Amino acid sequence: MEQNDLVSVSTVSVTKDLNLSRIDDDIILFDDFANLPVPGRPSRNLGLIVGMCLQGSYKYTADTEVYHVHAGEVHIIHEGQVVDNFRPSDDVRGIGIMMSYDFFHEIVKGIHELSSLFLFSRSHPVFKLQANEIEDAVDYFKLVKKKVDESGKHFRKDVVRMLISAMVYDLSNAIYRIQMGNDKKQTRAEAIFTTFIRLVEQNYRTERRVGWYAHQMCITAKYLSETVKQVSKRTPNDWIDNYVVMELRVQLKNTTKSIKEIAQDMCFPNQSFMGKYFKEHVGMSPMSYRKS
Repeated sequence: MEQNDLVSVSTVSVTKDLNLSRIDDDIILFDDFANLPVPGRPSRNLGLIVGMCLQGSYKYTADTEVYHVHAGEVHIIHEGQVVDNFRPSDDVRGIGIMMSYDFFHEIVKGIHELSSLFLFSRSHPVFKLQANEIEDAVDYFKLVKKKVDESGKHFRKDVVRMLISAMVYDLSNAIYRIQMGNDKKQTRAEAIFTTFIRLVEQNYRTERRVGWYAHQMCITAKYLSETVKQVSKRTPNDWIDNYVVMELRVQLKNTTKSIKEIAQDMCFPNQSFMGKYFKEHVGMSPMSYRKS
């Protein structure tokens, strides 16, 4: 099947007629798996989906690989993956969160060791939680849903962002517990990706050239690009731009710095250059974003 034939599923495509708990096109909550936006044919996921099976089971395919999810297990579907063949059992119950790519990366931007978590969820998209971890996850979900539904609150989105960040940290504790019991060694490609992400986290404010990162790692830019794409399905430039854009969003929304000062802080040649860069990636000017 050609890529153009694929249905795209995102927080934008999920109809508001379903009356689900949501904030704009950033986040949607599912407390009934009957409401999952499952197309009748293969679809490319354009956000991040985290689901947990509470009863029964279901299976699905992601990038042609079949996954079975049972009660007490979490599944993660990443942006860009092609999903098909969702088959729930008759008694299935579960909860899920669907987030836009931008909203998710606003949340995880400050999370340490993001590369390790990303690699784990790519290679272990389905993993089992302990009883207390399941209880905590359900409690987080209920609290997030409650805050999402409080549509009149001025800081609703910020509160939800912080709650989900806390939930990600708690899930990360479970992930590290599982990792400690896993003897599988990191591949060469995974090690390169991990090193690259850590370098980006430390240097994205001043360095945005793939060649610079490759030089620091003593490999060619071509090899770095091929390896990062193989592991993460995204290019090095995609990752660098993601960190830069998220930082620009944070500074525009949460500081009183002028746009010229932000451009200087982020080592852009000038304010105009930063404005063009921001508009290319966000779809609006820095000033329009600050006012929105």
